[in-house]
Amino acid sequence: MNANNPRGTFVVAHGAWTGGWSWQRVVDRLQAHGHRMLVPTLTGLCERSHLAGSEVNLDTHIADIVNEITWKDLHGIVLVGHSYGGIVAMGVAEQVADRIASFVFIEALVLADGQSFADLAPGWELEGLLTEAPPSAPGEYKNDADRLWVDSKSTPQPTATITQKLRITDAFQRIANKTFIVAKHGGFEETANRFRSDPTWTVREIASGHDVPIDAPDELTAMLEDAIPN
Repeated sequence: MNANNPRGTFVVAHGAWTGGWSWQRVVDRLQAHGHRMLVPTLTGLCERSHLAGSEVNLDTHIADIVNEITWKDLHGIVLVGHSYGGIVAMGVAEQVADRIASFVFIEALVLADGQSFADLAPGWELEGLLTEAPPSAPGEYKNDADRLWVDSKSTPQPTATITQKLRITDAFQRIANKTFIVAKHGGFEETANRFRSDPTWTVREIASGHDVPIDAPDELTAMLEDAIPN
């Protein structure tokens, strides 16, 4: 931790079909420890679903996070990307890398320049302005009541956020402190293995399903605190 700023400031790009509400358990825990965590709901989703329109795309979601950082004068932040939010975080790093002290992927989608979310799911039928959330199945969460709760609050995702190509260099790779958190029951082991052989990354495992902030908030809170640079 920085001696002049002993507590951390976290900014989160959340996953698809969800909103800032899905991180509340972790927000509560980090705030109780004196940290600051901001999880803005991305445009067109959940409490901002009334803003879903044809103009909402990946650039919009990147701007959501960039503006959160810029307009609130945030520096030395831990930028967190969960699932689809990993794509967003990579785009954010292109614009405000100088404000990011640490970069954390959690079960994150990782794209190359010129790829889209849709490219990771060949044959995915994407028609219309919005794309419905994929159906969940029993066993995806430690507590099935959580699964039903998440299903009840998920909203359709603006399709252009899924189909727009990401344009990046390697800005996120140049951030000094980088962590990939992989869930034992999340399905991102292959992605995590790409970083295990890279000495500039720390890979950590967590006993959880893919929706880590809901499944394992205590363990995730501790790992995020470890990501605050010294």
